[in-house]
Amino acid sequence: MKETRPYNISKWVVYEAYEKVKANKGSHGIDEQSIKDFEKNLKGNLYKNRNTKSTGSYFPQPLKAVSIPKKNGGVRILGIPTVADRIAQMTAKLYFEPSVEPMFHPDSYGYRPNKSALQAIEATRRRCWRRDWVLEFDIKGLFDNIRHDYLMEMVKRHTQEQWIILYVQRWLTTPFQMQDGTIKPRTAGTPQGGVISPVLANLFLHYTFDSFMVNEYLKAWWARYADDGIVHCKTYDQAVYMRTILSERFKIMGLELNQEKTRIVYCKDADRMEDHADISFDFLGYTFRPRLAKNRHGKIFVSFLPGMSDKAVIRVKEEVNAWKLQLKADKHINDIANMFNANIQGWINYYGRFYKSELIQVLRYINGCIVKWVRRKFKKRKHRRQAEHWLGKVAQRDKLLFAHWQFGVLPAAG
Repeated sequence: MKETRPYNISKWVVYEAYEKVKANKGSHGIDEQSIKDFEKNLKGNLYKNRNTKSTGSYFPQPLKAVSIPKKNGGVRILGIPTVADRIAQMTAKLYFEPSVEPMFHPDSYGYRPNKSALQAIEATRRRCWRRDWVLEFDIKGLFDNIRHDYLMEMVKRHTQEQWIILYVQRWLTTPFQMQDGTIKPRTAGTPQGGVISPVLANLFLHYTFDSFMVNEYLKAWWARYADDGIVHCKTYDQAVYMRTILSERFKIMGLELNQEKTRIVYCKDADRMEDHADISFDFLGYTFRPRLAKNRHGKIFVSFLPGMSDKAVIRVKEEVNAWKLQLKADKHINDIANMFNANIQGWINYYGRFYKSELIQVLRYINGCIVKWVRRKFKKRKHRRQAEHWLGKVAQRDKLLFAHWQFGVLPAAG
C-alpha cells in the first residue's frame, strides 16, 4: 500500500538544504553524528529526512546545550541541533524565507541575504554626521525571550504550508539537553544555534520594532542588526522620549531593553560643541567617537567616525595568542601563512573598512608574534632584532605571503 504524504516537500530542496548545511560546517548534536557520518548513507538519510517531514511524523531531537562566553562577560547557551535536524530546518527556511524577506525593512541588516554589518556601520556613520544624538539600544536576551504565541501568529500570516507551521512549533519547544544529560524544557525563545532561528527572530522584530517605527515614526532614522540597534535623534529630549517609547513597546511584546547597554550619546565633532557625558558608542565591533580626519584640501579636523573598538582589538589579540605560534617551530613560514591567512584577511575585510589606523596596531601585533616564532625556530636568530631583520627580508622578497603584508603592514628589515 502506498504511503500517504499529506505534505509536498521537494526532494531537490531537501538536497539543497543538505548542501547548505554541509557548507556551513558546524558541530554535531546530541547524537554525535557528523556530516561525514551522515554522508555514509546519504541517499537513505535524505530520503528519511524528507519522508518523515512529508508524513508529519518528524520530531526533532533535543538540542545540545553549549555554553560560550559573551563578549561582555557571562555565558550564552547555544542550542545545537543534530545534522538531520539542521537539514530539516534549512529545508523549512528555504521555503519560508522568500515569503518574508521582501517585506523586511532595508535598515534591518542582521542575518539576511545581501545584508551585512558593514552596511549597517556605513549607514550609521553617514547619519551620525547629520543628526546630533544617538539612542543606542540592546534587547535583553532576545533569543531566550521571544513569545511563542506571538511568533506563531506571525509565521501563520506568511505561509500556507501547514508543515512549516507544524515543525516551527516543534522546533520552538524542543528542549535542551544539558552537559550533565538532564533535559531542560523550553517555553520561550528561538535558540541561537538553530538554522531557522535568525529568520524567525527577524520576523518577530520586524513587527515588534521595524514596522512599528515605520508606522509611528516615519521620519526616524535607525539601523538594527538582530538585537542591537541605533536610533538617530535631532535633540537630547527626543532621544529620551524614544528610549521611553521603545521600552514600553518591547515590554508589550514580552521583551525588555537592556538598560546597561541602552545609552544616549552625543555625536560630538568640530561643529558640535555641547558638553555631554557620553560621546562614544560601540556598534558591531566598531567604536563611534570623535576622531581626527583630513578633508580633501588636506586640513585636519575632528569628525565623528567609526573605528575598530578596543574590545575587538582585545578579542583579536586573544585569538592570535591562542594560535600559539611559538609552539609551531616545526612548521615552515609558508605553512604558518596558509594556516592563518584566512583569519587575518577576514579581520582586514571587516575592520579595515573604516579608520584603518585602529586595525594596523593589531596587524603589527601579528608581526610581533611571527617574530617570536622566528626566534623559536632558528637558533641563529634567537635575539629579537635578528629575527625582525630576517622577517623583514622575507617580506621584501614576498609581500604576498601574509594577508596583512599585502595590506601594507610589513615587518621592518632594519
